[in-house]
Amino acid sequence: MSSLITPQLVLLDSDLGTDRAGVIRRLAELVAGSGRASDAEALFADAWAREQKTDTGVPGGIAIPHCRSTAVLEPTLAMARPTPAVDFGSADGPADLIFFIAAPEGADKEHLALLSKLARSLIRPDFVANLRAAAAPEQIVTLVEEAVSDSPAPTASGPAAESTSGPDASAKAAARPVLVGVTACPTGIAHTYMAADALVAAAERAGVTLHVETQGSSGAKPLDPAVIASATAVIFAVDVDVRDKGRFAGKPVIQSPVKRGIDAPDAMVAEALAAASDPNAPRVAGSGQPAEKSPAGTSDEHIGLKLKRWLLTGVSYMIPFVAGGGLLVALGFLLGGYDIVLDGRNIDLALGNSLWDLPSGGLLEYLGAVAATIGQASMGFLVPALAGYIAYAIADRPGIAPGFTAGAVALIMNAGFLGGLVGGLIAGGIAYAIGRIDVPRWLRGLMPVVIIPLLASIAASGLMILILGGPIAALTTRLDDFLSGLTGVSAVLLGLILGTMMAIDLGGPVNKVAYAFAVAGLSAGSIDNQAPWQIMAAVMAAGMVPPLAMALASTVLARKRFTGVEQENGKAAWLLGAAFISEGAIPFAAVDPLRVIPAGIVGGAITGAITMAAGVTSQAPHGGVFVFFAIGNFAMFLVAIAVGTIVSALLVLALKRWAVKKPVAVEQPTTVPVAA
Repeated sequence: MSSLITPQLVLLDSDLGTDRAGVIRRLAELVAGSGRASDAEALFADAWAREQKTDTGVPGGIAIPHCRSTAVLEPTLAMARPTPAVDFGSADGPADLIFFIAAPEGADKEHLALLSKLARSLIRPDFVANLRAAAAPEQIVTLVEEAVSDSPAPTASGPAAESTSGPDASAKAAARPVLVGVTACPTGIAHTYMAADALVAAAERAGVTLHVETQGSSGAKPLDPAVIASATAVIFAVDVDVRDKGRFAGKPVIQSPVKRGIDAPDAMVAEALAAASDPNAPRVAGSGQPAEKSPAGTSDEHIGLKLKRWLLTGVSYMIPFVAGGGLLVALGFLLGGYDIVLDGRNIDLALGNSLWDLPSGGLLEYLGAVAATIGQASMGFLVPALAGYIAYAIADRPGIAPGFTAGAVALIMNAGFLGGLVGGLIAGGIAYAIGRIDVPRWLRGLMPVVIIPLLASIAASGLMILILGGPIAALTTRLDDFLSGLTGVSAVLLGLILGTMMAIDLGGPVNKVAYAFAVAGLSAGSIDNQAPWQIMAAVMAAGMVPPLAMALASTVLARKRFTGVEQENGKAAWLLGAAFISEGAIPFAAVDPLRVIPAGIVGGAITGAITMAAGVTSQAPHGGVFVFFAIGNFAMFLVAIAVGTIVSALLVLALKRWAVKKPVAVEQPTTVPVAA
């Protein structure tokens, strides 16, 4: 196995500037220059994308930027001891020791284990002191190789061995409170293991036995069920979902981002001990107890953030039903004509005929009827799925059935999208409240599968039928009438607003709100009421502009102002933009948000306004230019997109040229700001 680090990968007491992105770029170039990566810019882009998720600075003046990348040829460490120190987001100040961990996308577990071993060594004071005292790169290499050698590493499965032995020591260990925990981060190389070791050390200081399961890239050894059973509380220091969370069902839990496990392990252990003795503490989902965020670390999540999280969960689960169903309906229009769905004709044709007994319209009409029927069936789940998964976000699995039921009732009562939102929130809230009731142990097994779904369905759906459904249906009707009556300036203004929302965060929450608004009304569109179809066209066209604009700017208009990686991303963005995948602009926005995002907003707003003014319609919820057959006035659809794309591309180039005091110097990457 080749060495993870060489003297050529070490920079000691070098002035790398104070810009975090510049330092990461310099280390990426060091890795590529040593022949361990094929493309420095691609490696930098992947590392910077990881940095955007969570700061990699940790206490003690240390930073560990890291990533997996297809550009990496072999697992590699690059190390810098910069002067001056560089801020990597740690609460205790800038970092003067920086380890850049570059792992191949398909790295084997043995290499990943070594990389993780180095990361967890960085919480050892003696190792860090030796790194700061080293006078030459060769000494750094020796220290690192010793750290990742076969010598025993700090354990994450329990405290350090007791200094004494015998019956007294065993009794002492048995008397200690027992906690269990899970640590996990998106990459699973550094923070996962550092958090585990920091928490174990904190537990030892508190006189507690802590067993931690590290769900990292080098594999995870599940905790012994007997250990979990003996634990009084659970600590989740995670940035991703915990695998097989049901093992911890019913245990008091505190949950925080994985970085808090490194920054404040003593506080997390203290909070876990407090939760263990608090009968009202949040508990892991299961046994009738819906999951709840721990007050630790996430107690500042106010009701607005919770509401946004619940609604976006519902929307994200709803979209596949809409996207697949809408495209099938559009395909039905292409094959069977736009009147295929009038008066349920598609259902009669699809169910009353077969491939061996074709209708008078022939094979295409029959296939169109089948596609439209399947698509309408999928679209019929729009409101129930929205409500069901909003309730799921609030009350976990016990909320799904009440949510779907309330959504179906909203659909029956013509309360539409708004009814689904309200029904899901009510069902989830009731299911959550019932799950918090302290019931006898013998009854807990029935709570999540029988009692909560039954009672919550009766209560939520009953409220919809008896009280809320009628007013919401009336409001929905008035909203539909209002949108149908929009003409002239009002329609243009709506298009401008929707276009802005589609471009403002490129697939994020604001983008999804605008998209959900459009698709929710899609099924209400008709020949006599084309307003919902116009809204869908404005949303789709505007969402295509940012990636197409960046493709135009980086591959046609000004290639020299973009890196080689950005030019490659630009080539891909042509296809992504044409298919209505707004996320195609994210690689550009991540590096240069203050120029790319405003330019995209301007172009998207213009496109949305033009499509509404021209009365362009779309009966498909997705697909971009590839669903041309479902777009009315397709020529103006293309014109609107072209105008917005050109405006955005020219604006982003103008901002790159004049929004900084001096132009970007590609040959001096260590001083390039992140927005360059």
